[in-house]
Amino acid sequence: MHDPFQLFLSEMAAVFRAEGRACATETAEALLSATEVAPLTNDSPGDTDAICGLLAGSTLAVARAALAAHDMLPWGHNPVSSQMKPEDEALFSVVDLMGPEAPLYCPTLRAGLYYQRPNTRYGLHSHAAAETYVIIAGRALWTAGDAQREMVAGHSVHHSTYLPHACQTGDEGVVALWRWSGDIGIESYRLHHGAEAFGAFAA
Repeated sequence: MHDPFQLFLSEMAAVFRAEGRACATETAEALLSATEVAPLTNDSPGDTDAICGLLAGSTLAVARAALAAHDMLPWGHNPVSSQMKPEDEALFSVVDLMGPEAPLYCPTLRAGLYYQRPNTRYGLHSHAAAETYVIIAGRALWTAGDAQREMVAGHSVHHSTYLPHACQTGDEGVVALWRWSGDIGIESYRLHHGAEAFGAFAA
């Protein structure tokens, strides 16, 4: 397989298939069978060096494939951007690769890539969709409900419906694959600010 974009889709699908959940397998199959592909444009070129540097330092096959396909991926668009404050959206860059409004059309699933900039905190947030993140480069301190752990390349975390979660990066930043299943509408997305965050964390 010589097309970098198709190779990346194949490696991404392999990662989700290894997750072992039926919805993850469904996501993998949807990635591989997508035939409707809208034009791909990178709207976040300012992060290119940082993202490529992280991917180049990873030993994972999916990270190498993401690096080779980087210029073909639509970095920048965030499916929940309309629900966010500008200062929160400024923390990261997202590839909304597959979904109802994404280049790979799928009405029932979402999937893509996530980059969070160094030394930033994406505060507690929640949504109706069940979600999996798989770290492919860099590292982060991850909060999911009442659990917290450091995540590095190869680690994954699954968020059940409405489970509050957060991410804190250090000097490296982090690149991850992500996927949504179940209720993938963005209307339920909520970032918990201030004192409200503590209530969400304790829930």
